[in-house]
Amino acid sequence: MQKQPPQAPQSAPSRSARTSPQQIADRIVDAILAGRVLPGQRLGEQSLADLFGVSRTLVREAMARLSARGMVQVDARRGWFVVEPSLEEAKEAFSARVAIETGLLHALEAPVPRARLTRLKQHVKAEQAAIRAGEPGQRSYLLGDFHVCLAECLGGPLMADILRDLTARTTLIASLFQSTHDAAQSCADHAQIVAALQAGEHAQAIALMRTHIGTVQSHLRLPGGRDDPLAGLRDALAPRRRLFTDLIDPSNPTLEKRP
Repeated sequence: MQKQPPQAPQSAPSRSARTSPQQIADRIVDAILAGRVLPGQRLGEQSLADLFGVSRTLVREAMARLSARGMVQVDARRGWFVVEPSLEEAKEAFSARVAIETGLLHALEAPVPRARLTRLKQHVKAEQAAIRAGEPGQRSYLLGDFHVCLAECLGGPLMADILRDLTARTTLIASLFQSTHDAAQSCADHAQIVAALQAGEHAQAIALMRTHIGTVQSHLRLPGGRDDPLAGLRDALAPRRRLFTDLIDPSNPTLEKRP
């Protein structure tokens, strides 16, 4: 039976006495991929325990797993909260994605099996449907999950887990740095990558993947920060219209010139 493209997580977790810490952690990562959990958002232990119908001990274990995966941090006063990646971490995350995803494509020594190509094409169709329907959560989730799906098809579950975490981190980065990348263009890029794989053009697929990830990164509104340490001061002291002196008519003869 052909596996269907994954669906975006529901807006609220269902209560279950059998919910495990891993399931809680995975649901939070899925919500990050869907853009419903944002950088810096607080994740209260008691609130999560109530939502999932579990003890705070299980929630704490789930948070510890997410912390090990670089998704959350804990603060003595704030408790658990979603990480806010720095500019340097943003660059590292995209570089890691380029290395891993192009590496998966480089490692291909044979044509991609038809069943896996079919799964990838179905995933792209699901992306297109979500874009047409105007469902931002479903759209965001599927656009990010394409890369996880590709890793499952080409590398297996371990690579998929690595890509899921990296993609979730770049989703947080895109939210934090206000990405302007167009969803339809991202979906079109995915379709081109799958078409290249279907044609056996692995080198073309590698080039397309490298360009795609680079384009997504280039659409981030990254601050000057470390590249221009004077950026903040430069903006503050930039020439602007004078608020008071411009209200005085220099041609007025009643005004005395001051030495």
